[in-house]
Amino acid sequence: MKFDMATHILAIDSTTAACSAALMLDNEVVLERFVVAPREHTQLILPMVDSLLAEADISLYSLDAIAFGRGPGSFTGVRISICIAQGLALGANLQLIGVSTLAALAEGAWRRTGICKVLTAIDARMGEVYWATYKRHDGVWLGEEHEKIVVPDVLAAISTDLTGCWATAGTGWQTYPTLLNHVGLKLVSGKTLFPSAQDILPLALHHYRHGNNHAVVLVEPTYLRNAVACKNSLDAPKLINGKLSASAN
Repeated sequence: MKFDMATHILAIDSTTAACSAALMLDNEVVLERFVVAPREHTQLILPMVDSLLAEADISLYSLDAIAFGRGPGSFTGVRISICIAQGLALGANLQLIGVSTLAALAEGAWRRTGICKVLTAIDARMGEVYWATYKRHDGVWLGEEHEKIVVPDVLAAISTDLTGCWATAGTGWQTYPTLLNHVGLKLVSGKTLFPSAQDILPLALHHYRHGNNHAVVLVEPTYLRNAVACKNSLDAPKLINGKLSASAN
């Protein structure tokens, strides 16, 4: 795969209370739809995709791949994200690229602040957070292998090696305002509460360039807490006469 090759990618995300879709054409993010609307993702995501493609005057068949937020996040939201992506990819015979929700948060914080070290935390309910420490090196985020679900009280004990200035991103910091508030660590708001499809795209492009795109049947969600299968009861969208079917509810 050539690095200067023009690439077109559609990204969607519904893993948190936010729902978003974004379009990359010729390696540049050109359009995005974003709204915070809990429990309305299945009604919103396909119209978002339709409007993006219509505004750009292209079809799904013109894309190289579809990227999606694969979690961690809301169980239902993660299932919606992967099932919608699978339905779209099947209809247009496209490859899929799963992107970590926590990595997308880190990308969003960096985009807004320029800080290359980001502490990502999503409120996982039940007194826990989805957690990861991300560092940007040569344009690549390192830290996905350390993603975990933890009780906030133990974070200080397992983060004693952190030093310097870090941006914070995710709903975990809103739920637990004193999270990791220990001496010697400077915390700066990353101005990023929810992940967005816009920030999935640069990560997806990196994966695509390195061949980390997969057939529909090979992609998997990331839950961290439990292995929950993607439910077949979620209706996947279909292409009917070249148009998207928004039958998923």
